[in-house]
Amino acid sequence: MWEILCLGLRLFSRSIFLKRRALLLVNRRSRRGRRLLRPAIAQLEAAGLELVQPLLSRHSDYSDVIVAHRDRVDLVIVGGGDGSLNAAARGLVETQLPLGVLPLGTANDLARTLALPTDLNQACQVIAQGQTQAIDLGWVNGYYYFNVASLGLSVKITQGLTSGVKRRWGVLAYALVALRSLWRFRPFRAEIRVGDRVRQTKTVQIAVGNGRYYGGGLAIAHDAAIDDQRLDLYSLSIDHWWQIIPLLPALYHGRYPTPLTEQCGPGETIEIRTRRHRHINTDGEIHTTTPARFRVIPQALRIFVPATVTGSPPAP
Repeated sequence: MWEILCLGLRLFSRSIFLKRRALLLVNRRSRRGRRLLRPAIAQLEAAGLELVQPLLSRHSDYSDVIVAHRDRVDLVIVGGGDGSLNAAARGLVETQLPLGVLPLGTANDLARTLALPTDLNQACQVIAQGQTQAIDLGWVNGYYYFNVASLGLSVKITQGLTSGVKRRWGVLAYALVALRSLWRFRPFRAEIRVGDRVRQTKTVQIAVGNGRYYGGGLAIAHDAAIDDQRLDLYSLSIDHWWQIIPLLPALYHGRYPTPLTEQCGPGETIEIRTRRHRHINTDGEIHTTTPARFRVIPQALRIFVPATVTGSPPAP
């Protein structure tokens, strides 16, 4: 009885007197990371967080680092863009540690989806306040993603978005590289299977979204939310580059003509096959190829969000 009482007192003391320990993983090569990291660290520490900052090499696997620290920290903070967050997804799912986001990337589409502030002082406050929301993840061929997985034109855009281009042009780099890639890109044929529905399409891009935004603010679907337990697919079926012009409003607002879209809920899968293997881009990182199988992982992890955020998307 005495031993149980002592154990209870120790746990109670730890919850009151010990700081929360946060594993801090930062892309220090990002445009904003080098400039803004030091004041962010100071603010997080002032808010009562004890930061664990492992020495990371250029090729460190964020997920492996998270798993290695699973019993030594209470949360994970990732500073960087959507690619950095993508690199942490597997480790977050495996450990179920909550995620704090410091938006230090170029597009910050996950932050946009969750209405996270891009101001770093405010982003630190969101983490310190401690409110979390359960979010879904997309999954394709064994890889998790937050925002969107796509093939076709988006892969060419990703390959053209070098770090130098993003540093020079910021979020405008997406539009500039997209125009150049579209001019040269040729349509391809694909088979899309959702449940028992099968469709043949000639397209320049197929995107399968989990969140709401991708590509620096484009909408995957006008009513998409990152906790709606579904995936949203669109196929951009055009033969010539100029045919994309009437579709531009749909790209920004996510209101595509019905024949170009599909949805996939829990327990369903989307399968995409192409004549030759085509690379698939997940959150700006090229990880796998067709043939591809997609599904949604409902409530896969928890993330720190502002107190006013709910699961509903903003009004269109």
